[in-house]
Amino acid sequence: MANLRFQAVEKALDKQPLEVKVPSERPSEYFGKKVFNREMMYKYLPKEVYDKMIDVMDNGARLDRSVADAVAVGMKKWATELGVTHYTHWFQPLTEGTAEKHDSFVEHNGKGGMVEEFSGKLLVQQEPDASSFPSGGIRSTFEARGYSAWDPTSPVFIIDDTLCIPTVFISYSGEALDYKAPLLRALHAVNVAATEVCRYFDPNVNKVTSNLGWEQEYFLVDDSLYSARPDLVLTGRTLMGHDSAKNQQMDDHYFGTIPDRVQAFMKDLEIQALELGIPCKTRHNEVAPNQFELAPIFEETNLAVDHNMLLMSLMKKVARHHGFRVLLHEKPFAGINGSGKHNNWSLSTDTGVLLHAPGKTPEDNLRFVTFIVETLMGVWRHNGLLKASIMSATNAHRLGANEAPPAIISSFLGKQVSQLLDHIENAEKDQLAIAGKQGLKMDIPEIPELFIDNTDRNRTSPFAFTGNRFEFRAVGSEANCASAMIALNSAVAEALADFKKRVDARIEETRNDPRFAEGTGHTAKFHAILDVIREDIKTCKPIRFDGNGYSDEWVAEAEKRGLDVEKSCPRIFERYLDEDSVRMFESLKVMTRKELEARNEVKWETYTKKIQIEARVLGDLSMNHIIPVATRYQSQLLQNVSHTRGAFPTEKAARLSERNLKIIEEISERTSSIEKQVEELVNARRVANKIADEHEKAIVYHDTVAPKMESIRYEIDKLEMLVDDACWPLPKYRELLFIR
Repeated sequence: MANLRFQAVEKALDKQPLEVKVPSERPSEYFGKKVFNREMMYKYLPKEVYDKMIDVMDNGARLDRSVADAVAVGMKKWATELGVTHYTHWFQPLTEGTAEKHDSFVEHNGKGGMVEEFSGKLLVQQEPDASSFPSGGIRSTFEARGYSAWDPTSPVFIIDDTLCIPTVFISYSGEALDYKAPLLRALHAVNVAATEVCRYFDPNVNKVTSNLGWEQEYFLVDDSLYSARPDLVLTGRTLMGHDSAKNQQMDDHYFGTIPDRVQAFMKDLEIQALELGIPCKTRHNEVAPNQFELAPIFEETNLAVDHNMLLMSLMKKVARHHGFRVLLHEKPFAGINGSGKHNNWSLSTDTGVLLHAPGKTPEDNLRFVTFIVETLMGVWRHNGLLKASIMSATNAHRLGANEAPPAIISSFLGKQVSQLLDHIENAEKDQLAIAGKQGLKMDIPEIPELFIDNTDRNRTSPFAFTGNRFEFRAVGSEANCASAMIALNSAVAEALADFKKRVDARIEETRNDPRFAEGTGHTAKFHAILDVIREDIKTCKPIRFDGNGYSDEWVAEAEKRGLDVEKSCPRIFERYLDEDSVRMFESLKVMTRKELEARNEVKWETYTKKIQIEARVLGDLSMNHIIPVATRYQSQLLQNVSHTRGAFPTEKAARLSERNLKIIEEISERTSSIEKQVEELVNARRVANKIADEHEKAIVYHDTVAPKMESIRYEIDKLEMLVDDACWPLPKYRELLFIR
């Protein structure tokens, strides 16, 4: 029987790019074709219903049930014209994926026949079984009720023959069981807090929107090679595999010519994504071989999160059509770059972008400084929580490697912004503000016209300012962006609310100050703002770091600064339950202590299960694939030695057999070591599995089980270089990464 590995390689080499059917229209003409967007709403809804829906979407107005009935009628008409027969409430449970239960439009007509119906009640709410989704103890098997409720701010879309309705998912008793519900609460909190602060500078601001632009990195592997790697199939990453002689060291893949098969996949993916309203903008080769990136235009954060979850699902489907498998694991291959999902975050108002400089007036520039500093305050106060929001068993492999920021949250601002904040911190008060009706005058270096271009990049910074936004680079490629966005928007909302409280108190203190008599209130307000900003610049200074985040010196320095330097994934999750975290989430009404405790239970249990699965797969591959192949090859070498001794004189036979004997001995040592370590791994799992407390169990898995896996891998990777290539059962890195 031929080696399955070589059969897989042969299949991969035979594949040719599929021809993609390209729509005759321009992308702008088929964009959103499968989305019940505002254009479709205007077409299919009565004018008064359309106006009410816009008020709900833009201003948070309450959704009336009669409006929902009218929307359902128009939505069904639109959907059935496109061949839709089913609908589903599409939600994001704590599994890191999406969930959906399809129901048809068909109902009894009372006359023995059937009729297609879709009411406002079905649109607004459903009752999927909640007991089988992770809940951290909030729901039990005998408490199965859970409700999905329509999110009208994210448009309905069509996949195949199904109308997909974005929803939140909550328990019978009201706790959030998903990512969307707390995300919407966090976005509301930052809107309220930021709008209040904006009105110091412009009373006409009515709304602040959180924006997100994600950059999705991923690997493509030929599906025949993927199927021949049980570790990829079951864990999403290679648990063993020696470096390819050539990997990414030549930097020739980065921004290189996109391979034909990949180009066909990308084209097909983009067409389908654009039809679903996902504004795909950028595609290119990434640094590692077979690694690529897709990035959209910025969108409102809630919609951007939905689009990213939808895209990841779509990528997997389209990739299989083209003979690929998408790998979204943060570190599927050792020794080369892993994949992140940089979250570019900003705030904007109905009048402009808050993090944009230079402004037209000193007030605009002060507003810019205010939002930069208060964002840093949120990151400083909750740097451990922000790290917890992006940490996972999979992302832990990537963070701190040479292509990803370290597992210490800090912020890079660039020379211009750093100098600006330093000047404000150190300047005398009378150099920063002058009383008078002309308003504020700031004696600071002129902000250059090409401000964005004058901001350098620091790829080692987890949270870098890049012109008119912050780039949260530590987010992992398979993560739900909502986790990071909940923590970040909540932290910024808290900082802004605290800022306003202190500024208002300062203004009140100056009410009877003769320097701020009637007619100079404008100046009094800005004196108060500057006073608080100067305090906060000093307070949050430890979070600012423009140097090399990979250096050992930085770890020591970060600890001195009071930053969270914990590296253990289960222990990092503890930051969610810090009193400061609980107080923030509860005060903003984003999550309760009960919800936070439940989510941590899910996080610890998920971590344990992922390491548990990897350990079991590694043990199976070691004992049933690697050791049998190695010992079989060892037997071949022993036969060769025996034949050599029979064919040549003793001295010559010994000389000719010397190399083989060394290999035989080394194989014996390494296979014995693997057998021993696999037994130790199994025993370590058994001990850990007896622990009832999920927190303690996750810590034990991290401390005792995971390290043993790395040691076993080391031995296997050495064996790979010893055993005859024709015998090795698993596709090697040079095949996985360079066959397209």
